[in-house]
Amino acid sequence: MGEIRSNKKIKKTEERRDYVSWFEIPAIDFRQAVDFYQHIFGITMQESNNEVNTMAFFPAGNGIGGAIIAGPGSVPSDTGPLIYLNGGNDLSQVLDKVEEVGGRIIMQKTAIGEDSGYFAIFIDSQGNKMALYSKN
Repeated sequence: MGEIRSNKKIKKTEERRDYVSWFEIPAIDFRQAVDFYQHIFGITMQESNNEVNTMAFFPAGNGIGGAIIAGPGSVPSDTGPLIYLNGGNDLSQVLDKVEEVGGRIIMQKTAIGEDSGYFAIFIDSQGNKMALYSKN
């Protein structure tokens, strides 16, 4: 691969704390997908339907929000962008539940580096490749 260089000075715009503002996890079997994520995280998701799609929202509080979505164009995939979900204090507590509800672990909890935390990768019940991250 070649190196990308530019002589242009990059103009600094606004500071951002996060570079993700919203995420959607596509589902074909909406009920199965909602049950999967409610089980592994031990949460209750609020659901909403309209004439186009059905959504279930992750409880976000003041953090970044996201949803499960079923409808036109919502096609699960194990290729493309990888979303890292917050695994809490120890992602093992979430990861250990993945296979109980139809998911598949493809990378066990793995240290990123000294003091950088841990990650794991799994396939959810719909076939989406997802990841978890935690400091411990």
